[in-house]
Amino acid sequence: MATATVLALGAALLHATWNLILKVSDERDAAFWGQWLLGAAVAVPVLLVIGLPDRGAWPFLATSATIQVLYVTGLARAYAHGDFSFAYPLARGTGALLAALGGTVLLDEHLGLVPWVGVAVVAGSLLMLMGRGASRASLTWALVTGVAIGAYSLVDAQGSRHAGSGVAYGFSLQICTGITLSVAGLARHRQRAMVRVVRSSFWRLFPAGILLVLSYTMVVTAFRHAPVGYVSVLRESSVVIAALLGWLFLHERLGRHRLVSSLVMIAGLVLLVGGS
Repeated sequence: MATATVLALGAALLHATWNLILKVSDERDAAFWGQWLLGAAVAVPVLLVIGLPDRGAWPFLATSATIQVLYVTGLARAYAHGDFSFAYPLARGTGALLAALGGTVLLDEHLGLVPWVGVAVVAGSLLMLMGRGASRASLTWALVTGVAIGAYSLVDAQGSRHAGSGVAYGFSLQICTGITLSVAGLARHRQRAMVRVVRSSFWRLFPAGILLVLSYTMVVTAFRHAPVGYVSVLRESSVVIAALLGWLFLHERLGRHRLVSSLVMIAGLVLLVGGS
């Protein structure tokens, strides 16, 4: 469990960092696409060295990469219709809670009473972070994104356990998702926007792509050592980290509300880790 804890917390830090980079992009769906492709370009030579995951993981890779299209589409549209401060916490909180419930119901994983209290506290803290006055479209797309997060988390938990190597699975998933996002982007005729965004923001999106592949590879490796609910909820500490990074680098207000919500989340994470 200690290995999963370190990996999930490290992934949370990297996740918050690449989201901070993405947040300043004007066309987020095109930036998402470019970021994934750049990460995939880095993943290819790594896989040539370490080898592919076992064949048993391939159906999970294909399924997860398809769900990732829904995740990217939903998050970009939620941002387009409402504030980041509303959509992001709602999507992440919904996804983490669904992953924890799905792990129990579908994967026969078990968390004790105290960890479940921690899950509930973390989910509540994320809802506390939501902004006000969101449109119905923003609410709908944030919830769609949350469902996608919960779904791909469950798929990847199983996939990584069939892969023989969490690292091989994570890097392979980056490439597969780059392919599915490219198919979706080309179908929507977004290639010009993607090329334009990558050209203008290459030195932001390239490191973001590296952080993306490292972050989620750490998550899928953690799935091999702990229940999916434990890892998914612990990873949501990225929301607090993102708020701190926004305060430090984007000069956003932290405010009493965010501070209280962050302290509530920390208390929930202590319950989750301490009770496991």
